[in-house]
Amino acid sequence: MATGAAPSMRVPFILLTLANLAVLGMRLWPWQEVMSLPGNGTTALDPAVTLLGYMGFVTWMKGNSADPSQKALSAGTLVGLAAGFILVAEVMLEARLAQISPLLQIGLLAVAAILCGIGGLRGGKAAGNAGFGMLAGTWSAMLSCLMACSAILAQMYMAAAPQPTTQDPWKDYQGLAIGNPAMQALVHSLNTATGFLLIGPLVGAVMGLVFAFFGQTQKG
Repeated sequence: MATGAAPSMRVPFILLTLANLAVLGMRLWPWQEVMSLPGNGTTALDPAVTLLGYMGFVTWMKGNSADPSQKALSAGTLVGLAAGFILVAEVMLEARLAQISPLLQIGLLAVAAILCGIGGLRGGKAAGNAGFGMLAGTWSAMLSCLMACSAILAQMYMAAAPQPTTQDPWKDYQGLAIGNPAMQALVHSLNTATGFLLIGPLVGAVMGLVFAFFGQTQKG
């Protein structure tokens, strides 16, 4: 099935993905140390591979405006941006506050998920099929989660402290140890970014399908 995306969002999406990869690469330099992270480096590799998958997906998309999937994705774009701002707010609040209220965190995530569902509803109506609503919900979630990932990686990069170098290899090793608070924060940020990028589209697909299905049912 050929798919499409709003031409005005396709290029910015790719550029934002490339920017995320660049920030991730700069933060993880020197790259030979990546393998010392948990999971033999998979903590750092997972977000990078997922971002490449995002870029490959949107690059593969075609911009045929007559395609029903193009209509569905275009309908879900603005809603995805709105959900993205909600997720960015959640990321910033978690970083700024010593301890964010679980209810507030769940509430913001729920609002973002509902917005993706609305994107699926709009996409399903635009394309005339609940299946395309699932596609629109997925696209909305991808946009929003990419924005959240950008906020996480930007904060991770700005919070990075230069690693002191010494003549003692053991002290250098201690500076990279997983027990180091800075390294713990790095691992947490990487895992959070990966969680958004992987779980978000799944939630968007489910919400988009459910909203579009009920929208089609009520219409019928």
